Amino acid sequence: MFQDGYRSSGSGGGLSTTVVSNGGWRIRGFLRGWQIQNTLFNIKIMILCGFGTILILLGTISIGNFGSSNADSVNQSFIKETIPILAEIPSHSHSTDLAEPPKADISPNTMDLAEPPKAEISLNATYLDEPPKAEVSPNATYTLGPRITNWDSQRKVWLNQNPEFPSIVNGKARILLLTGSSPGPCDKPIGDYYLLKSVKNKIDYCRLHGIEIVYNMAHLDEELSGYWTKLPMIRTLMLSHPEVEWIWWMDSDALFTDILFEIPLPRYENHNLVIHGYPDLLFNQKSWIALNTGIFLLRNCQWSLDLLDAWAPMGPKGTIRDEAGKILTAYLKGRPAFEADDQSALIYLLLSQKDKWIEKVYVENQYYLHGFWEGLVDRYEEMIEKYHPGLGDERWPFVTHFVGCKPCGKYADYAVDRCFKSMERTFNFADNQVLKLYGFSHRGLLSPKVKRIRNETVSPLESVDKFDMRRMRVETKP
Repeated sequence: MFQDGYRSSGSGGGLSTTVVSNGGWRIRGFLRGWQIQNTLFNIKIMILCGFGTILILLGTISIGNFGSSNADSVNQSFIKETIPILAEIPSHSHSTDLAEPPKADISPNTMDLAEPPKAEISLNATYLDEPPKAEVSPNATYTLGPRITNWDSQRKVWLNQNPEFPSIVNGKARILLLTGSSPGPCDKPIGDYYLLKSVKNKIDYCRLHGIEIVYNMAHLDEELSGYWTKLPMIRTLMLSHPEVEWIWWMDSDALFTDILFEIPLPRYENHNLVIHGYPDLLFNQKSWIALNTGIFLLRNCQWSLDLLDAWAPMGPKGTIRDEAGKILTAYLKGRPAFEADDQSALIYLLLSQKDKWIEKVYVENQYYLHGFWEGLVDRYEEMIEKYHPGLGDERWPFVTHFVGCKPCGKYADYAVDRCFKSMERTFNFADNQVLKLYGFSHRGLLSPKVKRIRNETVSPLESVDKFDMRRMRVETKP
């Protein structure tokens, strides 16, 4: 063919450089024809490679519902279409001999691709979207993590090495308020609505008093669910924020109702746990409601880590929590028979190991660190008429706690409508104290709408000096 003629022209098998007269056009034409033939040759090679790839793929996927006869017919049709192209390729070129693709060995038991393969599921199989669950032995003592014994010295060194993160800011110990809710949505949308209002309320208070806030929605320990989720969160924040002096836990169903009142920290200089309660109910009656663990402050220190380590072993769900609940019911006055809860466990721990713990515990009842909502929400109008914010006690409660309402759950100890109506009044009662700086107030304690209570002026800073809560301080008894 063309390449044979190319080699025979001229001496030495090469292209002759001597031409006869009027032969230049012949050489140029000859070269142009050679280029065209070479391009066609390359195209044929590319087509051949493409069909070869298709044949290989067909041989790979021809298992299942195509069957052996269908696979053969498809392959044969492609081979027939390829033969004419192969015939045009010169025999001396490096052609590729295309053998028939290997036929899949299809046994009578071969699965039909129309049906998804059935996986054999073992009862012990672990799903990839869930981490493997550790088996908890009832005889093993549960721990929150590796036992730390020198936290005070570690923290002291860290604070000295990081002066940009002081534990005392503007003469006040640094506080971190921790709250949270379950990872999923509430059973009713209105529950999420009031959780949002509760978060807004806490953010307002923390913003005005220079307190950091963390809202957690993650279960940090699968074994400690329900009441117990706060313990691993508190420990984690202590170790992750050595600059924080106090961790302040607050339930999601508790709201600040005295925005001006401040925690009297100097009162707790020699204490590590501050919790609302009644000493008589605790020490004399051993009542299971002597303390309320919905709101408390815990100092960031070794004593607190030890307390958490001693507190947590009753918390793992299942047998451990059920058996611990029986012990608590038998020990504490008035406690119903149910699984161990964090509040009963703490009371039991403080009473059964009084010498070890009680010296550093401050049982607070001079102000409402925890104010039970049922006796407060209907008195807000009276409070507004007779008293003022900054008192923190029964006259103007610091915190109103909706124990038993469970706004995010299916069941509650009180009528749902009553709970949400009371939460609306409580939120607006507190929100009016915030809005006052901006010249607004809610139209009523049950209304989300606001009204202007002060006209704008050309001297707005006068209002700031008069109504900014950050400038107001109410003296509390040490």
